[in-house]
Amino acid sequence: MVTVIVPALNEEKTIGQVISLVRKSKLVNEILVIDDKSNDNTIKASRLPDVKIYTSSLIGKGASMRDGMMLARNDVIVYLDADIVTYPPDVVELLAQPVIDDEADFVKSCFDRQAGRVTELVAKPLLTLLFPDLTKLSQPLSGMIAARKSMLRKIEFENDYGVDIGILLDMYATGARIVEVNIGYIENRMQPWEQLAKMSREVSRAILRRVKNIEIRNLETMEHINIIRTQMDYAIRESLRGLDKMIIFDMDNTILQGSFIATAADAFGFKDKLITIITENPNPFTRTKSIARLLKGKSFDEILSVVDMMEIVNDAPYVIRDLKTKGYICGIISDSYDVVTNHIKNKLKMDFSIANELEFSKSVATGEVKIPSAFIRNNESTCSHEVCKSNVLSQLAENYKIDIKNIISVGDSENDICLIKSSGIGVAFCSENSYVNLVADRIIKEKSFMNILEFAY
Repeated sequence: MVTVIVPALNEEKTIGQVISLVRKSKLVNEILVIDDKSNDNTIKASRLPDVKIYTSSLIGKGASMRDGMMLARNDVIVYLDADIVTYPPDVVELLAQPVIDDEADFVKSCFDRQAGRVTELVAKPLLTLLFPDLTKLSQPLSGMIAARKSMLRKIEFENDYGVDIGILLDMYATGARIVEVNIGYIENRMQPWEQLAKMSREVSRAILRRVKNIEIRNLETMEHINIIRTQMDYAIRESLRGLDKMIIFDMDNTILQGSFIATAADAFGFKDKLITIITENPNPFTRTKSIARLLKGKSFDEILSVVDMMEIVNDAPYVIRDLKTKGYICGIISDSYDVVTNHIKNKLKMDFSIANELEFSKSVATGEVKIPSAFIRNNESTCSHEVCKSNVLSQLAENYKIDIKNIISVGDSENDICLIKSSGIGVAFCSENSYVNLVADRIIKEKSFMNILEFAY
């Protein structure tokens, strides 16, 4: 018999139809809904006969899938998405039968719908480059799958958009017999454009983490990977073309109520070394690289745990959501690290972040850092600083075809002066620097972004 697992997050409108369809299958004697801590009536809508409902141990589809697998009584497991109401009546049979008949260890669905941008621009090109044996699969990111529990126990479940491609690659690595089955025409909710960049990054990360026996530092391979990522960046940018306003936030002591590196110094015990570097290194390049070395050996999760300890300005989520409804592209420019700014960007559902690129190997910081070229002084620079946020401002304005007069910048420190001065509206946010307050068009003295809405039309 078969266990059907339905991971669900805020799917009150569709999950009842999915469950009703599954209940009709004679193969199924166990239906598990793993709720990802929904804030709608998903659980109530799931309370149908023969359904067991659990709350996931951790937010994220991967955790829900793993929890369901561990709870399943049967060895044959089918996963279905909760937001699809056009499954064929025999979808369970289509997915499970090859496993039951011992013709496959893992079944991946495909369906009659145009593949999404992330599939075409990221997943397929990376698979062609790194896992050519899997290029025969038409929809490698499909989440409707079947497998034996004994096989699923051997693999890792990513807890982000990389979960589906990660399962496929892990199954491939174990030598599983993989079959792709067409389940006909389906319709599901397309990802909003602001999620595409996040999805692209997480899918590519899941693929690259699983590269075996390939010299990833080979220059030609790296060039191809960079081209693939750039193509996705262009696609995302194209989705923003219709917007003609932008707001840029500094992160430390602006969005975050404190400095990341200062907080990390306390958490990791390198405060004295940090003070020495800051006071003895006037050159921004050497200072940035020396500070990055203090993070050597710290894992990705350790760094993010420090970020999660820090408070975000209380009304930031509301204000950013409101700004986006007004047509603003919202982003972060910071002289901190991209691993941190990306985390904050994702939390607040912003559109981009640009910061120094901290290098990782196997999810552990190497202590090396790259300063993006966008920060570096060029022939078009409006100031004499070798490294400056105003250079990033100019590049963003050009890339997004936005007049700088339509860009608001918010910051607090000396490093934000040129950015604030060059923007259409420069905002000094709770700044103790007299020069920042001098060049700013607006001064906000309270730890609140609400005042921005008064002049962000």
